Amino acid sequence: MSGWARLPVSYCQYEVWTVPGTSGLGIYTLGDDLLHVGGPNNLTGFCGVHTGWIDVRVRVLSGPPAEVDAGWDAVSEATLWSPTGRLSVIGLIGGVAEALTDLSVPRGLIRVRLHARDRLDECTRGDGDPPERHEVHIWAVSEQTPWRTVLADPQRRSWEQKPAKAAEWAMLSLAPRPSGRPSVLPPGAPDPDRDDTGLPRVTVVCRRPAPVEVPVGVLPAGDLEVRLARVDSETFSWSWATAEEPLFPHPLVALPDEEPSTVRLTSGPDGFTLRHEGVPGRQALAVGLLWDHLLDTPGWYPWMDTLRQQAADARALAEQTRRRQAERDAKRWGGAPPSDRVRALVSQAQSLARIDRSLLDRIEAAPATRQRETACWAARHALRVAGLERIGWIAEALADAEAARPLPGYFTEQYGAGAFERLMSDPEVSHTTVPLRHEPGVFRTGHADEMSRPAAAFPALTALANSDPLVAAIDAVYHAAIAHGDDLDRFLADAHVTLR
Repeated sequence: MSGWARLPVSYCQYEVWTVPGTSGLGIYTLGDDLLHVGGPNNLTGFCGVHTGWIDVRVRVLSGPPAEVDAGWDAVSEATLWSPTGRLSVIGLIGGVAEALTDLSVPRGLIRVRLHARDRLDECTRGDGDPPERHEVHIWAVSEQTPWRTVLADPQRRSWEQKPAKAAEWAMLSLAPRPSGRPSVLPPGAPDPDRDDTGLPRVTVVCRRPAPVEVPVGVLPAGDLEVRLARVDSETFSWSWATAEEPLFPHPLVALPDEEPSTVRLTSGPDGFTLRHEGVPGRQALAVGLLWDHLLDTPGWYPWMDTLRQQAADARALAEQTRRRQAERDAKRWGGAPPSDRVRALVSQAQSLARIDRSLLDRIEAAPATRQRETACWAARHALRVAGLERIGWIAEALADAEAARPLPGYFTEQYGAGAFERLMSDPEVSHTTVPLRHEPGVFRTGHADEMSRPAAAFPALTALANSDPLVAAIDAVYHAAIAHGDDLDRFLADAHVTLR
């Protein structure tokens, strides 16, 4: 940009984004009076104007500036991850300037330096004061280094730094829990923050003036862990793995990074330098925040308290869900749910269970030949009570089924629709009725209290077309029971005797 753009700001803040809307590190955690780290994709700049306008200009440089430009009151910088090569400067509550939106910047790691001058609030600003101006310098980098104050404003105070809170956010962001998005919903759009296509891995750099040590061993991370192993006196390997004792009822299994990386700790005239090589660019900030904490306070893992609480909440929710499911199953099945095989059947198993739970178990326990015999027995009783047993074509179909011969095609095609149509149009069929038994809590439409007994009984015959003897027995017994109407209890008692 050669000129200045007018940017509306609120609450003395504006934001620099490379991936709009991504969640990140909370404000007032790491930063100074000009810049606060907001995450791998954003930072917050502070201005003097509470609500109003400031002048902003963005400059993309070919490399780091040799010196700080004169005339600025405060200068600070931090590293951002720009997976798409785009950047925007916006006001805190969505204020925008077209010239500051969707700017082209280097793709990958970039260093962002904020410059500010004439930061005056509305109460002290006079007509003769120059406008508040902020300039943003950007250049490509290959190393993630911590934020820093380049030039401190003597009129401002320093914010309290919270490295432990930052480390907690870092670990939780590296191994996030699933969102809980319902599986019935279509998958969300691909996250550009995770698109590393064509981008090299980067190096995270931390420096300390005094001696520090790499915490060799295991860094706990809930369901996951980081394994740090010594290679030689200056080199260590960093690799992610699943924990031997996960915390959550449904543990994470996907690792933040499948590839091991290398950590080097060297000393020199300026102190000690840790270089973590081969880090995915989107993870560079989080890994850097972890190292800042681990080097200064070894042995303290502030993220574990949060993970333990989350795991306890997840276990409580899982138990609550299990109890509710058990209650629903008990209501649905008239007691404890049957085997997985019965639950997976496309059949009348639930309906039969609600009128005689033990009969369903008895049918399932019978051998296949006995199940087929029971299905034929139930079909014959259903046809007899409905007056259908002596109608020629129906009697022939029952005889075929009892002799293990295939039923005619109109019994098997389209779920027996042709056979049912013939039933309804056959003049020999008596049009008697049977009372309807409405199951409590089962959704129904209409207010009918009775149904055609032949229509209730006939599905017991079409059930014999099913190749699975268990399904055939369940469906035939259920429909026969319904066809018996007020004699249902006697039929069920006879069915128990037959299955003994």
